[in-house]
Amino acid sequence: MERKKIAIITARGGSRRIPRKNIKEFCGKPILAYSVQAAVKSGLFDTVMVSTDDEEIARIAEEYGAEVPFYRSAETADDHATTNDVLLEVLAEYEKRGQKFDLAVCLYPTAPFVTAQKLKTAVERLEESDADTLIPVVAFSYPPQRAMIVEKGRLVFEYPQYLDSRSQDLTPHYHDAGQFYVFRTDAFLTNRKLMIGNILPMVMSELEVQDIDNETDWAIAEMKYRLMQDKA
Repeated sequence: MERKKIAIITARGGSRRIPRKNIKEFCGKPILAYSVQAAVKSGLFDTVMVSTDDEEIARIAEEYGAEVPFYRSAETADDHATTNDVLLEVLAEYEKRGQKFDLAVCLYPTAPFVTAQKLKTAVERLEESDADTLIPVVAFSYPPQRAMIVEKGRLVFEYPQYLDSRSQDLTPHYHDAGQFYVFRTDAFLTNRKLMIGNILPMVMSELEVQDIDNETDWAIAEMKYRLMQDKA
């Protein structure tokens, strides 16, 4: 039996650092559109939906092919709600409507580097594994083992045991790429968190990852995106 799949794009209206961030124009169209179109184009999902509390975001989401069957509650629309909270609410609401999904992808609205092919690859990898969740990650650009901190106005190595180690001899460390998560819904509903359990990594390059927290980040992301388009 084919497993039912849902793409959940989390796009609330509030954003303090970049006003209207989730629908701000990015290289010619609202940044939300990239996530919606990647999910729709992949052909993977029975449902592509946007979880939002905002009418304008809902309109743009529907314009590019997503569904907005219901709005977020006040509890999941504030600054303190987590991604886990949003996903739990969405899956619970669908269950009330008689719809259950075996596999889900949580896709962030500010992830223009995500493509349909990346989603296909990620879902395929998870389905072929015994993992609960797949998370795209990127290596830290500089080894954390060589980190320095300031103590009493002076620089000291936080891990002095690595002072004379060559960078290439140190174990690579990774962090969440902040783009999407693929997960089995039964495991998530049991754990109620994405970041615990049996997690499979999908390693990305620095060129296709950019955290967007301010206007400088936004400009860098647009440069990376254009560079990727030129290379393609």
